[in-house]
Amino acid sequence: MECGPVLPDSLVLEIFLRLPHEAVLSAGLVCRQWLAVSRDEFLWRELFYSFYRIPRSVPRHPASVSWYREFKRLFDCIPCVEVQTLVEHTDQVLHLAFSHRGHRFSSCSKDCTVKLWDTERPDGNISMVHSSSMRQFNWGYTQFSQFNADDTLLLVSGVYLGPHHSSSGEIAVISLDNYTLLSRVRNKPYDVFGCWLNETHLISGNLHWIGNMTSCSVLWLNKAFQDVESENVNVVKRLFKIQNVNASTIRTVMVAHCRRHNNPDLVLDYEAQTQARRQKEQQQHQPLLFDLGASGSEEEEEEGELGEAARLPTARHAQPTISGIENVIQSRKNVGPTEMAIETHLAKMMGKAHTKAPDPSLIVPSDPGEGEDKTYLLFTTGSLTYSPHQIGIKLIKPEQMTTSGPVLGEERSSDEFFDSLDHVIDIHGHIIGMGLSPDHRYLYVNSRAWPAGCVISDPMSPPPIAEEIDLHVIDLKSLREERRSLRAHRAFTPNDECFFIFLDVSRDFVASGAEDKHGYIWDRHYNICLARLAHDDVVNSVAFSPADQELLLSASDDSTIKVWRSPRMVRLAQAPHHPHRPRGLLSSWLSRNKNSTCASSSVNGKP
Repeated sequence: MECGPVLPDSLVLEIFLRLPHEAVLSAGLVCRQWLAVSRDEFLWRELFYSFYRIPRSVPRHPASVSWYREFKRLFDCIPCVEVQTLVEHTDQVLHLAFSHRGHRFSSCSKDCTVKLWDTERPDGNISMVHSSSMRQFNWGYTQFSQFNADDTLLLVSGVYLGPHHSSSGEIAVISLDNYTLLSRVRNKPYDVFGCWLNETHLISGNLHWIGNMTSCSVLWLNKAFQDVESENVNVVKRLFKIQNVNASTIRTVMVAHCRRHNNPDLVLDYEAQTQARRQKEQQQHQPLLFDLGASGSEEEEEEGELGEAARLPTARHAQPTISGIENVIQSRKNVGPTEMAIETHLAKMMGKAHTKAPDPSLIVPSDPGEGEDKTYLLFTTGSLTYSPHQIGIKLIKPEQMTTSGPVLGEERSSDEFFDSLDHVIDIHGHIIGMGLSPDHRYLYVNSRAWPAGCVISDPMSPPPIAEEIDLHVIDLKSLREERRSLRAHRAFTPNDECFFIFLDVSRDFVASGAEDKHGYIWDRHYNICLARLAHDDVVNSVAFSPADQELLLSASDDSTIKVWRSPRMVRLAQAPHHPHRPRGLLSSWLSRNKNSTCASSSVNGKP
């Protein structure tokens, strides 16, 4: 339409400010004047804040070049369109993990198999390339998997079949060249899961009970290739030996490689951080350090190391887990509250006397851009009750990166039975999931909060937990939890039935499963929920492709894996004859609204 303008630009802008964004885009097709006004930056700034309901104190993403393009990114690049459903598993799917290249992913399930999938087929579909059953090793199910750094090996963690209250598990290492089993490692309790430290070494756990509610967790470094090249070469080495009290144990280990030069700060809560900076001089952050309880035994051959003086005067009882805590409750029927109080007091006294003092120079919170490269071991733990409510952090030294050296680790005095934690962050709730950002700068934690101001008087009776799941963000550079939590997803199981909800973090987004039969996607910069991904049952795990954050997978108790892609990628796949000429924003959104496959999800937090 080439006729001259009838209305001045200022009046057209005022009208557009009162229209929804779809109407603005449609109006921009009427004439050149309206097209120019419909791309006005002030207009899209107002539309952006009003549509996404973001506080105006939050600035635009530092990498964004315009408000128009930023609106488009959040609307068009979210993996919320279901494009494929994988049904090869025959039972609940518990975990998903991508390779570092993104060309494959693995899945674990209650059907006791680990399956490998190819994501680089020419037709764009995902297909299974291998399946291994672990029942021959007496496993009950597979629960977790992880590719090593060069994508040549796969770590698979599972749960043993055994007595009803068994907490034993095992880790298997599978070669991805020929799918042969290279090694198997004991892992106890099974929800330690295990993880890679580097390309050739993995971390497992062991647990020893020395009282009704007092135990010792030992973390081991294992060589992935257990073939012995020489009798002088170790295949295992003890990393840390940590005392637990009040029925707590170490669970969910992961390794963070924190680089000195990494991405700029992720600003997560502007008002809270501004206030925190004002109060910094008045309230200096102090690391929380455990006074870990009494001493405990190691493997049978280490009994002499501990000695009789370190053993608590109580019988050994069955090992509890979050799902098998009934054993501890049963053991308490024969022990009165006075005896329990004495045990706890004695455990703390012996912990203080026999725990190696932390080296304050090992972990020092550093400002962005300062300090040196560090490798942290992260895990869930607790000090008040059996439910995991704290994040424990241990610095891994360079000499601890291989199994060379003494099998029992670094030398210690005869009175130092245990290692102290270098840093602890209390979440004040039941932790049910953790995930690292791609640069390992930020740790995201799923938790279900305890009531404010609650007091725990009985370790076996933790406070009631909220149905809402909070997603905390911890900066591993400053070792501080950011003040604002993300919230949208829900869970319903009580403390003693809680299970892990795996989450994943990409460059711009964070996603998590939930018990409300949905997966959720948030924007990391703006702290807003962008999409809900529907399943027919609990969503246990989600995973972004490291090669393309517009590809997301979700796994559910409905025995399926769903593949989600962004509207932009779906549009490009449907129009392969125009691969180098992306269509406009209007066409994208109109086609997205018409796409029936998007009916199973809600976008931008709106149903």
